[in-house]
Amino acid sequence: MFRLQWHVLPENKAIYVALTYIFGVWISTSKKILGELKIPTEKKVWALDDKEIKAITDVIKEMVLENDLRREVASNIKRLKEIKCYRGMRHNLGLPVRGQNTRKRWATAKKLLGRSRVRPVLKK
Repeated sequence: MFRLQWHVLPENKAIYVALTYIFGVWISTSKKILGELKIPTEKKVWALDDKEIKAITDVIKEMVLENDLRREVASNIKRLKEIKCYRGMRHNLGLPVRGQNTRKRWATAKKLLGRSRVRPVLKK
């Protein structure tokens, strides 16, 4: 059983997929970590030896992950809302932030129709 950052990684999966169970480690990040350590990406978690496990834990301890990363993202969004920039207002209204189409999307229409005519962000 390989325990890493309070997560029990599934033993029958490839290590590059199992590392993505940690918040903040995506497939590209896990492949980069394994490439630096010269560990084959398709190696299963149960096949890792103690030296490889220690090397992976040492690299991951240096990264900003889990609650620290969530707190950082939340503070960035809060800052955007406070300065009332376009992205902050989109976050506040629950609308797509990164330029996605909203004209023909039913979920977006439901959000827009559920609100009153005067939006709370635009009142001030």
